[in-house]
Amino acid sequence: MTFTNKIRNVLDSLKNPSKAELKDALLQLDMTLDNLAHLPEPSEGKPYNRKLLYKNEEVELLVMNWSQLECAPHDHGNSFGWIQVLSGTSRNSVYEVNGNGLPIELFHVDYQKGTYFHAPKKAIHKMKAAIHTDLVTLHLYSPPITGMIVYDLPKCAACVVSDDCGAWWPDEQYQKVKEIRFRKTYKGNGSYNK
Repeated sequence: MTFTNKIRNVLDSLKNPSKAELKDALLQLDMTLDNLAHLPEPSEGKPYNRKLLYKNEEVELLVMNWSQLECAPHDHGNSFGWIQVLSGTSRNSVYEVNGNGLPIELFHVDYQKGTYFHAPKKAIHKMKAAIHTDLVTLHLYSPPITGMIVYDLPKCAACVVSDDCGAWWPDEQYQKVKEIRFRKTYKGNGSYNK
């Protein structure tokens, strides 16, 4: 059986999967870097380049190859998922939305090769490769991500991005589905001016 067939066999059976079922599917895939032919090179000026491995109405499976840049704080719309670190170490920063709608970083956790971590629905986070590591991650989401919100904290703004945009401020106008402006300005040290 080819690895593509294995992905189909495991993921085709998922119907409105729970958190536990989604993680179990990722564990069943038992994916390593050796399973991935033609891994996308990190994009210049972007935090990562991604490759869609599988998608149906219930789930999507992506692999991401990271540069040394961090992605913007973002949520995953109405999706939740699991992230597996295939190579390197990922720094995952978790945010909480304050009273004015802007996220404030609460803490960060480093995840090393072989670990899995959950991305809850509507949770805001950002990721980056730990210094001097070649980070590759595998992402399994349900349902496929749509309506992702990306935050630009220094500009005190956010936007819902198109499905072809990653976790960064859109380069193209058409990728900004809806732009959101906040009243307070971000000072860069975790606080805001009134």
